[in-house]
Amino acid sequence: MTAVTDFLLNRSSEPRLESPAPDPETLDRAFACAARAPDHALLRPWRYLVVEGEGLEALGELFAATCANNSDEKEIERLRRAPLRAPMVIVGIASPKTHPKVPEIEQLMSAAAGMSFVGLALQDAGYGVMWRTGAVAYHSSVHAGLGLEEHEQIVGFLYTGTVSASKPAVPRPAVDEFVRHWP
Repeated sequence: MTAVTDFLLNRSSEPRLESPAPDPETLDRAFACAARAPDHALLRPWRYLVVEGEGLEALGELFAATCANNSDEKEIERLRRAPLRAPMVIVGIASPKTHPKVPEIEQLMSAAAGMSFVGLALQDAGYGVMWRTGAVAYHSSVHAGLGLEEHEQIVGFLYTGTVSASKPAVPRPAVDEFVRHWP
């Protein structure tokens, strides 16, 4: 196999991130990788928002606002602080187009593949990433606050920065646990 396969076999999510975040040139290269995701009919059904600095606090306020009817102050504060776990959060957005031959689900998968490619490219550049979703990714007030159109969906929040502490390896399943030959 190749260096790419070895890289994938050693990929992991990194929850402990600090500054610096990726520089503009590294980000541009990572987003260029996203544009290489499988994309039936070349619809480009994705877009990204890069959140840094004061934007992270604003994102935390959007997250906290999803608990408007909840009096659990601990949960509200946890959501408010969530984006501050990294110096940069990249919001991956699926923006499907109407097309007679390409169903929306294929376009959502394309957007998710692009998000994965961004994360892999950033890890290859030496940064850590953690792809998160959770209830906030599906909440209408977060969508409105981020300026999503009605047909758009968040595929994830990619927390990124410099790894501050290594974590133990996560055990992975054996291939025969999830692969079968058919018929």
